Amino acid sequence: MKTYYLNYLEQLESETIHIYREVAGQFDRPALLFSGGKDSILLVHLALKAFRPGKFPFPLVHIDTGYNFPETLDFRDFLVRKIGEKIIVRKVEDTIIRKNLSEPKGRFPNRNILQSYTLVDTIEEFQFDACIGGGRRDEEKARSKERIFSIRNEFGSWDPKLQRPELWNIYNGKIRNGENIRVFPISNWTELDVWNYIQKEDILLPSIYFSHQRDAFNFQGKWMVISKLIQPNPDEVVCRKNLRYRTIGDMTCTAAIESEAKNVEQIIQELLDTRISERGQTRIDDSLSDTAMEDRKKQGYF
Repeated sequence: MKTYYLNYLEQLESETIHIYREVAGQFDRPALLFSGGKDSILLVHLALKAFRPGKFPFPLVHIDTGYNFPETLDFRDFLVRKIGEKIIVRKVEDTIIRKNLSEPKGRFPNRNILQSYTLVDTIEEFQFDACIGGGRRDEEKARSKERIFSIRNEFGSWDPKLQRPELWNIYNGKIRNGENIRVFPISNWTELDVWNYIQKEDILLPSIYFSHQRDAFNFQGKWMVISKLIQPNPDEVVCRKNLRYRTIGDMTCTAAIESEAKNVEQIIQELLDTRISERGQTRIDDSLSDTAMEDRKKQGYF
C-alpha cells in the first residue's frame, strides 16, 4: 500500500475544511462574514469544497460600511449569484442613523469602529452563535494572538487573556447564552500561501488586486488613489502610476502600492521580494496607534 503525502497547500486546505465541518457540527446558527476581498473569496472557495454538492450550512454576511470599493461590491454580487447562496447585507449607515452615532472625523475618516456596532447588532438580530472570518495570524500582531475558535462575550468584546487551548486540533465551541465564537479557518495561512493557492485553484478575483494605471497622490509614504472620498490638497501632486491593492478595506483607510504585477504569478514573485506586511504597507487605520487593531477587536471588530 502506497503512503500518501499532502503538500503544504493541501495540508492547509484539509485543515480549513476540517474547521468548517467542526463549525457545522458544533453550532446551530453560524455565518460566514464576507467582504469581497481575497481572503473571504478564498473562504467561499474552501466552503464549496467542504459542503458541495449540498448547500452551505450558513449564510454569507456582509457588513457594508458605505466606503467600499465599487469593484469589491460588484464582485460580491457576481460571486453570490454564481454560487447560488444566501447573503445578508447590513449597512453601517443605517446603524449610525438608528443609534445616533457620530461620524468619524478627519481627512481620511473610516468606519471600522462603527462597523463593530453593526456587526454586533447583526449577530443579535439573527442569533448567530459562530461567525467565520478570514483573519490570518501573519497579518497583524493582535490577530496573531487569536485562537481558531475565539470567544466573544455578550457585548461582542474580545479578551486576549481568555483564550482556550487548542491542542491536537480539538476546538471547543461551548458557549454560554449571549456569547458567540469568532472562527478563523485560515489562521495558519500566510499571504503568500493564499496567493499560491489562488494560482493552484485558478480562483477569480476582483481586478483591483492587479496593476492598473491610477491617479494618486502620496500621503505619508502611501499612495492614495483619487476617488469620490479621496481628494488631494492643493499642495499635493497627483501622479498617474501603475498601482494595485494588496489588501482591501475602506477606500478611506487603504492605500495602493506601486506594482507592475498584472497576474497572479507576478504578484507571487513580488511578494517573495518584499519584507513589509500587507497591512503595514497599506492600512492607515492600523498606524493610528500601536494597539489600533487590538483596541477595535476589544470593541467587537472582527
